[in-house]
Amino acid sequence: MSPVSLRRWSWIHKWSSLVCTVFMLLLCLTGLPLIYHHEIGHLLGTDVEAPAMPADTPRGNIDAVLASAKELYPTKIAMYMSQEIDEPAIWNVTLGDHPTDEHYKPIAVDARTTKVITEPAFEGGAFMSTMFRLHVDLFAGLYGKLFLGLMGLLLIVAVVSGVVLYAPFMRKLDFGAVRHERSRVIKWLDLHNLLGIVTLVWVFVVGATGMVNTWADLLLKYWQNTEIAAMLKPYEGQPKVTKMASIHEAIVRAEQAEPGMKVAFVAFPGTPFASPHHYGVYMRGEEAFSSRLYKPVLIDAGTGAITDRRELPWYLTALLLSQPLHFGDYGGQAMKLLWALLDIGTIIILGSGLYLWLKRSRKAKAAVHTAPAVHESPALARSTESP
Repeated sequence: MSPVSLRRWSWIHKWSSLVCTVFMLLLCLTGLPLIYHHEIGHLLGTDVEAPAMPADTPRGNIDAVLASAKELYPTKIAMYMSQEIDEPAIWNVTLGDHPTDEHYKPIAVDARTTKVITEPAFEGGAFMSTMFRLHVDLFAGLYGKLFLGLMGLLLIVAVVSGVVLYAPFMRKLDFGAVRHERSRVIKWLDLHNLLGIVTLVWVFVVGATGMVNTWADLLLKYWQNTEIAAMLKPYEGQPKVTKMASIHEAIVRAEQAEPGMKVAFVAFPGTPFASPHHYGVYMRGEEAFSSRLYKPVLIDAGTGAITDRRELPWYLTALLLSQPLHFGDYGGQAMKLLWALLDIGTIIILGSGLYLWLKRSRKAKAAVHTAPAVHESPALARSTESP
């Protein structure tokens, strides 16, 4: 690679890294507790657990589950009902003042006794809620999500440019070499490059899936304006549903229509995942990965009849696939540990990159001028000094 190309790639790597480093550090630090959000919730006592009962205890009527939740807030309407794949004995009911209420009330109801268990703290209490909002949108809603998506794109650019620079940098060194006999800056440079290559695939995957996740609101809006709008053509001009059909019977019909699948969540009329005239019953598989892929069944909220069943469009499937890959929460404790270790490694990469840049700025490129004695050109030496 020519010195001109090295300088160009070095500039791309330096500035793409510098712009996104602080935000990527924030995302890594907030993402670490989110990997173990269930365990932290259990430790803090905010994780909801169903009372112990025999495994063959029959499930109660789902209409009664919904009625129990609404007894707490009679003036609110149902927005969603969901079940965690690892806690099927609990229905999580979401109530709000209107179908898109952001200040909703989550209520956990025993699926067997149909009695309210508790009103769980959102995302495991104040600490986990703060970590979640910082990680997802910086408390800035859609604009925060899109900004973090841009930072994710810059991270991908930094990774690609770092790989381009790594090959000529390692031409004279053994793979993984850390020159302990050299200065502290050189040792951190070698460690920075080593960890960058070791975590390369993970950082790329997590960065790319995180970027896709930031587009969720836009993708859902597009889906509503295209496929959902097409499914609602027969309902144009019809009044809103005033008397709802049994949600229990609607779920039973959806389960019969999709054998081998389980209910993931139910969206009530007017919410983003349904229509003003339908229940949206979202079915999922039973395997670790297929449990993240949903198939919607639209049920007329007035009559309880199934009106449409279809696969999600490719862009929503990509969104759903990106979520378990991003958080690493579909492969048990071993995968969570791997994700946590790689997250910590990335924190070290980002921190060391920032350190190298600061040292270079403060010492007037003193570390850069020592590199040509080891590497082949000043341009190549400069290419290794950016975060």
